[in-house]
Amino acid sequence: MSDIDYTTSKKKRAEYILNRLEELYPETPVPLDHTNAFTLLVAVLLSAQCTDERVNQVTPALFAKADNPYDMVKLTIEEIKEIIRPCGLSPRKSKAIWNLSQILIEKHNGNVPANFDDLEELPGVGHKTAAVVMAQAFGVPAFPVDTHIHRLAQNWKLTTGKNVEQTEKDLKRLFPEESWNKLHLQIIFYGREHCTARGCKGLVCEICTTLYPNRKRPIVKKG
Repeated sequence: MSDIDYTTSKKKRAEYILNRLEELYPETPVPLDHTNAFTLLVAVLLSAQCTDERVNQVTPALFAKADNPYDMVKLTIEEIKEIIRPCGLSPRKSKAIWNLSQILIEKHNGNVPANFDDLEELPGVGHKTAAVVMAQAFGVPAFPVDTHIHRLAQNWKLTTGKNVEQTEKDLKRLFPEESWNKLHLQIIFYGREHCTARGCKGLVCEICTTLYPNRKRPIVKKG
């Protein structure tokens, strides 16, 4: 147990978290299997309300037929839907994949654009999906915030935000920009392995108990 009182300093908490996660997860492979920016974009879109493991089981069959927008639009929406059905929300996701592929061809010469504005204009692509693509496909500093990160940021009192947008802003202010792309994956890995939604609630895992050794009540996630 540390003798440092982390409860009084958000900056000290951030420093400890950054260093500890680097010790635990020095390597951060992207959880979604992909071979290029397009397949990453599609995989992230499919991961909405679906586990990465399930997406990785489904995408090989899809990408064997179409790992670029030109081949994707040769498939029908129905064909795409049948392949991605195990990921859930297949009617909506299949339309988004086909339509974004058409837009990439018409507006971007078949390339995935390397900027937030153009990415977020694509069907089915919100800010978090765009941030993952910018970070992992193009190496642009971004801090995609998913439910794991939003929850852990609240457990560690790094944010008072009730939504992922505010949490993203708070985390960007706390952590150095050069750490963002790796850190967001490290937090996800830690949340899945140690600080789970049911298993910790701010009371059990190593980081929570180090930062808040006297905490008695479980943290209730906001937003």
